[in-house]
Amino acid sequence: MATLFLTAGLASAGPAVSAENPYQRGPEPTMASIEAERGAFAVTEVPVPRGNGFGGGTLHFPNDTSQGTFGAIAVAPGFTQSELSLRWAGPRLASQGFVVLTIETNGLFDHPAARADQLLAALKYMVEKSPAKDRIDGSRLAVMGISMGGGGSLEAAARYHDLKAAVPVVPWNLGGGYSSIRTPTLIVAGQGDLIAPPQTHAKAFYDKLSPDLNKAYVEIAGGGHAGPALPNVTTFKYSISWFKRFVDNDTRYEQFLCPIPKDPTTSDFRGNCPHT
Repeated sequence: MATLFLTAGLASAGPAVSAENPYQRGPEPTMASIEAERGAFAVTEVPVPRGNGFGGGTLHFPNDTSQGTFGAIAVAPGFTQSELSLRWAGPRLASQGFVVLTIETNGLFDHPAARADQLLAALKYMVEKSPAKDRIDGSRLAVMGISMGGGGSLEAAARYHDLKAAVPVVPWNLGGGYSSIRTPTLIVAGQGDLIAPPQTHAKAFYDKLSPDLNKAYVEIAGGGHAGPALPNVTTFKYSISWFKRFVDNDTRYEQFLCPIPKDPTTSDFRGNCPHT
């Protein structure tokens, strides 16, 4: 099992770039900027070897350190999927101003509980040992996952309440006691998903989240199980906005989440507007 690992000593206090919000990073956002394949930050990618509680992967981090430290996101793949299947997501997120680790799981058949262990272990590695550790604010961590990795991200948030954001994409899990989650959570589903049908997975998980939680549910119109997890613009523009809003406390991104968008690429979009 992953252990709780964050202490005040692990958090790095970067220089303030905004009197209102010292965590704000990057230029003024636009719809074009959150839909783009790359954000404003040039990114370096470094392979991570197996060990430290997870199966290795790829570390993606902004080159620019002039704005201070960044929040960090660990991303897990789905059942039987390798890290290569989601590696493209690393630079897409990192170029928006995050340190991102797309992980390989210890085993391709690992279930959500094991993937939660590995997501938390990956965050611990990022903060304590990674080549980007000096670029990370250890008090601002988040998780994301696809399919069983999405189930793992929910499990991680249920276990570790200090996470700032969770984004499960087409999450699969046979568990689901998620009323205890205190982490702002965006769940992405596929309308036509036959592997993790929304009514018994994504939407059911969303309904179990506390009504007082900052939460949202985005269902991709016509999407199956794979579609929302591919380089899907709808998935990632709202994921970027969610991470920016809750990892960076950047209210400039609230405009893309609240009021709930009327987006023709979605078949269902619901949630609580983020609290400023």
